[in-house]
Amino acid sequence: MSRSVKLRPWQHAALARFAASPHPDFLAVATPGAGKTTFALTALRQVLAKRPAPVVIVAPTAHLKVQWAQAAARLQLHLDPAWTPADGGLPPDMHGVVTSYQQVAVSAAALRELARRAVVVLDEVHHAGEDQAWGESLRIAFGESARRLSLSGTPFRSDTRAIPFVRYEADEAVPDFEYGYGDALREGRVVRPVYFPRIGGEMEWSAPDGNVHAATFDDPLANQLANQRLRTALSIEGEWLPSVLRQAVERLTDVRRHQPDAGGLVIAIDQDHARGIAAMLRRDFGQHAVVVTSDDPEASDRIAGFATGREPWLVAVRMVSEGVDIPRLRVGVYATTVTTDLFFRQAVGRFVRWVPGIRDQRAWLYIPDDLRLRIRASEIAEARRHSLRKARRDDEELPLRQGPDDAVMLGDQLSLFAALSAVAVAGDAYAPWHEPLPDDWSDGADTGIEIELGPPPPVAAMTSDGNLGMTRRQAKDRLRLANAEAAKDIARVSGLSYAAVNLELNRSAGLRRVTEATEEQLQVRLHAARRWQWRLGR
Repeated sequence: MSRSVKLRPWQHAALARFAASPHPDFLAVATPGAGKTTFALTALRQVLAKRPAPVVIVAPTAHLKVQWAQAAARLQLHLDPAWTPADGGLPPDMHGVVTSYQQVAVSAAALRELARRAVVVLDEVHHAGEDQAWGESLRIAFGESARRLSLSGTPFRSDTRAIPFVRYEADEAVPDFEYGYGDALREGRVVRPVYFPRIGGEMEWSAPDGNVHAATFDDPLANQLANQRLRTALSIEGEWLPSVLRQAVERLTDVRRHQPDAGGLVIAIDQDHARGIAAMLRRDFGQHAVVVTSDDPEASDRIAGFATGREPWLVAVRMVSEGVDIPRLRVGVYATTVTTDLFFRQAVGRFVRWVPGIRDQRAWLYIPDDLRLRIRASEIAEARRHSLRKARRDDEELPLRQGPDDAVMLGDQLSLFAALSAVAVAGDAYAPWHEPLPDDWSDGADTGIEIELGPPPPVAAMTSDGNLGMTRRQAKDRLRLANAEAAKDIARVSGLSYAAVNLELNRSAGLRRVTEATEEQLQVRLHAARRWQWRLGR
């Protein structure tokens, strides 16, 4: 539990601007890996120090909900990542909740009561534009909240759906504070330089209309045929993907000589594709791979286990596209057909996180030499080159070009498509990753501005002594499980119904329902159950 926090210069500057802003809404755009979570939680602590209020954080995925709660606990903010409207009111020993955009869409009215005077953080807020219902639900749930802090790792456009609580000019979201990848590289020891080995190929496929096509990545094609060419290259039945995986495995093996826990990530098309890639890594290269798919109820635990483990490879579809913190990732393979600028930049963000104490922290993302991906990578590489040279001119611009959207083949169209062959050919003629890194990165030191947080916002105190490294929700889950097991045992021995036993135990602890209990009340309830068990066993 920390009573102070060390902020990077950008976090300190953003915090000052947030504190000085008279408006209820604030949008901070900061490159992945820069530390948006620490900035947001520090901002929450400052706001709550002036006026205690409930906290609501909205995250894109279930895994990120848990990640936010764990990060908040380190700054003495206790947030419940598993709360639902069915649980009733917020227990008095919790500062707030972490929910998801999907949950807000189905429980906006219930959240409105909780969030009426709350401070709200909307993480990766551009997700609210993916579904019209999500945007409308945000307005319902948080329209009356006291303060709303929106975060994004990528500049974004409104396209067809403007996002609530965000200001726009000419369809571009206007951040109140912005800190880009180039800014982070120039500052040093914030993010890694990422390099993009581009792999060409010669592909042949049968299109849904029955025509057979053959093309390299250099051949100009209409968008639909370009999508089919890319899918052909990424087929596990062809030779292109094994060739690229071989290069990536060799690269990771080399990196692990200096960083033994370094990991690699393959971003796959779908669940079957992910499992096929994992099988290929195991069969052809002797590499164990952890597979994470959205239908796996243990996906969040698998990601967390990989993040703290030493396994070489993680294969996933969209589970780690953004926000997931796995600093040991150093090598990646972009094996998905999604070519949009936003998704590509989110994927790159998985490899940029800086780890203090490790020298020469370069990262590599192997990509198909598709024109759309080539453009996306070149824009990031341009920022990297200028930042590492520290010679970018004031008049240079690095615009985000809006490339063609990725058309998805569905239903019968996909079933009629067939990849016939895919062969990798030489890509980059020279290796830009031989460029020298700045000398002042060599010591790996972590610098920052330390600020005092002061006492945390008041809530009912934690009473147990063994919860180090555990969020308050996790500690209470253990107590709830122990309470449930004790109640079942009492019902079995006494002959009373399970409901009757729970009713009596709730009464003994002064509870209306277990979901609204504090940790202390759960301990009192469990103590009462243990006494009851002892009496029955006499």
